[in-house]
Amino acid sequence: MDVLVTVVLVIVVALVFDFTNGFHDTANAMATSVATGALQPRTAVLISAVLNVVGAFLSTEVAKTVSQGIIREGQDGIQITPTMIFAGLVGAVLWNLATWYSGLPSSSTHALFGGLIGASIIGAGMQSVDWATVVSKVVLPALLSPVIAGVIALVATYLAYTLTRNATTHGAATGFRHGQTISASLVSLAHGTNDAQKTMGVITLTLIAAGYQSSGTGPALWVVLACGLAIGLGTYTGGWRIMRTVGKKISDVQSPQGFAAETSSAATILVSSHLGFALSTTHVTSGSVVGSGLGKKLADVHWRVVGRIVVAWVITLPAAAVVGGLATLLASTSTIGLVVVAVLALVGGSAFFVLARRKPVTKDTVNDEEPAAQPVSA
Repeated sequence: MDVLVTVVLVIVVALVFDFTNGFHDTANAMATSVATGALQPRTAVLISAVLNVVGAFLSTEVAKTVSQGIIREGQDGIQITPTMIFAGLVGAVLWNLATWYSGLPSSSTHALFGGLIGASIIGAGMQSVDWATVVSKVVLPALLSPVIAGVIALVATYLAYTLTRNATTHGAATGFRHGQTISASLVSLAHGTNDAQKTMGVITLTLIAAGYQSSGTGPALWVVLACGLAIGLGTYTGGWRIMRTVGKKISDVQSPQGFAAETSSAATILVSSHLGFALSTTHVTSGSVVGSGLGKKLADVHWRVVGRIVVAWVITLPAAAVVGGLATLLASTSTIGLVVVAVLALVGGSAFFVLARRKPVTKDTVNDEEPAAQPVSA
């Protein structure tokens, strides 16, 4: 009975993480479309939410990477317990909320993996993590994907402005705005295909660790449906704080740039999902926006903001790992310890929402300019 209660608790927290992933990463798909006026804010998040749900059903390769690759499977089964997974999810959720409050497009993917890795190291030892898989399917994609997407966006933006005479004609601008509707929709579809699967993998890993599912099997249909709906609902809530950063603070995005950035992001994410790479859609889209800024004027990028984002990228995985490890130490002591971790997580998460209400960012203010961020000239 204790195991069943823990498993149910893990599933609930996993879906909460998926919800935070949705509103944390809405900007990945729709920030540039909202910034250029191609889509109205509420319309944008509705389209994104629906396509996130659809994308969740397109593939399960990334889910298998999470449930069968990150944590080792030994002769005695998975070397991680549902309690450890719960603790890891706590680390991921709290980091997601902290970076959302700060308006930083950090990686929900790395927050999740960091929490799980920290929890498994403290709870089962270093050997419980398959470091080769972590490097090949998490670390390397994290390093390469933003660069690849950025280069593609740079070239695409340069060509877009060149072929349309710097996009000054009314017809060109209108065409790019219509094109953004399609390209942003593709990013939303790709986001659902990649990010929703990570939570599917966590829930599947939990069921295997608890003995409710056979080792080596993929996510059940109800898991796919639940994760798709959770990330879709989270997406619909908006995530306006991060959307303003991606759409306005990285670069002064115009329609040709938005179209180029979204198209390159969608292509990179979909290919990676097919190959089972659990990459960060945040890294990809941020890299694309930087590339589109460089492609416009070879330096139309707010580098100070980019620097803050990169710092957040670097510390996300270890920060979530530390929280996940500490939560494991407390939650593994007893049922009371598990309850204490749950209460502390609830209080911590609520605190970020209370703080955010003091300086809210809404669909009506998402495109407001902030004079602090100035572009650096070459």
